[in-house]
Amino acid sequence: MNIAASSEPRIVEVTATDETITARLADGRTISVPLAWSWRLSNATPEQRNRFEIIGSGQGVHWPAVDEDISAIGMLIGNAARPPKRKDKPLAPVA
Repeated sequence: MNIAASSEPRIVEVTATDETITARLADGRTISVPLAWSWRLSNATPEQRNRFEIIGSGQGVHWPAVDEDISAIGMLIGNAARPPKRKDKPLAPVA
């Protein structure tokens, strides 16, 4: 038996409100992170937040409408999604 694989957190249920993303794990724990940790979900409509797929055997969640993925391990260790870097200035034309 692979102890590491059997002890990995597995998501069985998810809710995303205007303030939090909450996941219930197979082992009975409930974890929650601020919605602001996901800039994509923060900008999504409630309908988009409510359409998700639990991926793998519960390793994570995918929101297809906003192309967001969050893993159970990421939620547990606090990996917030970083927004893309913005370019301050347009590139100069090539002569």
